[in-house]
Amino acid sequence: MNTFIQRLSNERRQPGLHGALRRFVLPSLLALASVCAGGIAHAAGERPVAQGVLAVPAAPAAPAPVTAPVPVLATAPADATTAPPAAPTTVNGLVRVPDGRLLAPDIARIVTRGELVVAMLKVDTPPFFFFDDSGQWTGLEVGLAQSLAKELGVKLRFNRDAATFNAVVDLLASGQADLAISKLSRTLARTQTIAFSDAYLTLNHSLILNRVKFAQLAHGRPLPEVIRSFSGSIGVIAKSSFADYARTNFPHAKVQEFATWNDVLVALHKGEIVGAYRDEFEVKRVLKADPTVSLVLRTVTLKDLEDTLGIGVAVTDPTLLAYVNQFLAQRTEKLDIHKVLQALER
Repeated sequence: MNTFIQRLSNERRQPGLHGALRRFVLPSLLALASVCAGGIAHAAGERPVAQGVLAVPAAPAAPAPVTAPVPVLATAPADATTAPPAAPTTVNGLVRVPDGRLLAPDIARIVTRGELVVAMLKVDTPPFFFFDDSGQWTGLEVGLAQSLAKELGVKLRFNRDAATFNAVVDLLASGQADLAISKLSRTLARTQTIAFSDAYLTLNHSLILNRVKFAQLAHGRPLPEVIRSFSGSIGVIAKSSFADYARTNFPHAKVQEFATWNDVLVALHKGEIVGAYRDEFEVKRVLKADPTVSLVLRTVTLKDLEDTLGIGVAVTDPTLLAYVNQFLAQRTEKLDIHKVLQALER
């Protein structure tokens, strides 16, 4: 075709039919050649260019997961951080949620889902979280979670799949919850996996001792001296913060781990261990429940050692962490050991 066009173009002085062909047919053939060339280029994989930017077709969006309604105390293992696709982020990293607000991505995830998921130990721990006599789910930390959900304007769901405190941390770290509120001690080991809020309750460490066994260990030495170099056996809950604390604070002691706190106390009463190690609330609670145990047991509060409780937040959620810290700072009611013990009496 190109040769034919060239021939027509060269016949500049030929009148008649050749002139007519040059005047009328040549432009049509040139246009047809341009169209054909464009078709060949398109078939070769080239994309049209607009203002110097390649327009790449967007990949089809994945369908949003269909989630069945979940009761408040559901323990479904589904990824709690999964949410319906949010609107595109703006230039400053914020996300526009359905009601028009611009929010940080980690807050927008919860608001768009319409639900805050909180990881909590499956074992009831009054007065922090438990079912009362009327079957109502309540407690100091339950109220804390409810207030946070209210501030965010979303529903609340608890994930209680965790059988140990460290398992609560794992639920949060694996994305099965937005927060962890479960009488969690802020420890170095845990902060390698999750972030912690500021402390909302500070408790001293405490020992509860078998009087007979401790007297045999002391051999008449003063109490502070025996405690500082404690070389007896100490019972702790397995995979708890105090299992770590015991090895750090009592390097000469024989640390024995038990499945539950009740198992620790049974061993203590039997004289199988010299002492039990936990926070002052749990130790004082033992004597409060049965004052007669003071005949065989004694307690020691370690004023120089503190156990700070915080709310766990995923390391990928910095704005949510800041939000939780601000929420705690604005609370008018601050918790301490006395208020916790009073709550236990209700």
